[in-house]
Amino acid sequence: MVALVSPQPQPQQNMIALVSRTGRHLQRYSNGRRQVVGCIPYKYKAGELQVLVISSKKGKGMLFPKGGWEKDESKEEAAIRETIEEAGVKGVVELELGKWSFMSKTHHTLYDGYMFPLLVQEQFEFWPEKNFRQRRWV
Repeated sequence: MVALVSPQPQPQQNMIALVSRTGRHLQRYSNGRRQVVGCIPYKYKAGELQVLVISSKKGKGMLFPKGGWEKDESKEEAAIRETIEEAGVKGVVELELGKWSFMSKTHHTLYDGYMFPLLVQEQFEFWPEKNFRQRRWV
């Protein structure tokens, strides 16, 4: 007797969720300051360094992807998630560049921010905030 076994489906390595996390119930705060993380996505093209910037949803100008650091993730995991959600790229997170404090333009409260370089390895055609943001390599 021969048993027929169908192969296990293999996970798709290049798939991402097309919906951003929302809400503030999992957000981290320290001394009343919201904790945010982000990345400076970069790559080399023909030996030249390029960085990726994205358009702001709330105003003018271009910026690096960043957003809330949530309780169920490390700083690095949050930085990768925010970069996928906002810029549609994924890669290798490198050592933290540092911490800075800034005033929110919309909420008028202080935030603490942490940034990481991210060597881009994948750029997605579709990503959660594609309809709200433009991205540009400079």
